[in-house]
Amino acid sequence: MVNVSRTFVVDRPVDVVVAYVADFGNAEQWDPGTQSSTRQDSGPVQVGSSWANVSKILGRETDLTYRLERLEANRVTLVGRNDTATSTDDITVRPSGSGSEITYESTVDLHGLAKLGTPVMKMEMERLGRATEKQLIEAINAL
Repeated sequence: MVNVSRTFVVDRPVDVVVAYVADFGNAEQWDPGTQSSTRQDSGPVQVGSSWANVSKILGRETDLTYRLERLEANRVTLVGRNDTATSTDDITVRPSGSGSEITYESTVDLHGLAKLGTPVMKMEMERLGRATEKQLIEAINAL
């Protein structure tokens, strides 16, 4: 299992941040690994909403199905799955001055033979964590 966590501040209130990150279609703007993220259902974004996600990690494209598992006033959890990995994005948002403090935690659990790549994945996830923090700050502050 590989885990990275970042905590940072943005200039938007909690409700705006939560609504933005809960819609995983927005990941194209803030997640450097995401190539596309297409909603698979319709209606309001709510627990159970899902997205077909294409991510590029270590130079390879991979398809995951992401599902919104938790949507609370200050917390969002999205889980992406395919045969080789389960990827969990857990995002907690707290008021901070006139904006919000975000704690973004990403955990990837590799399955089967893919587990052999855990050490390399750890380095890649650290790199992606830094890039995600930067892009997420920019995307939210631009709202």
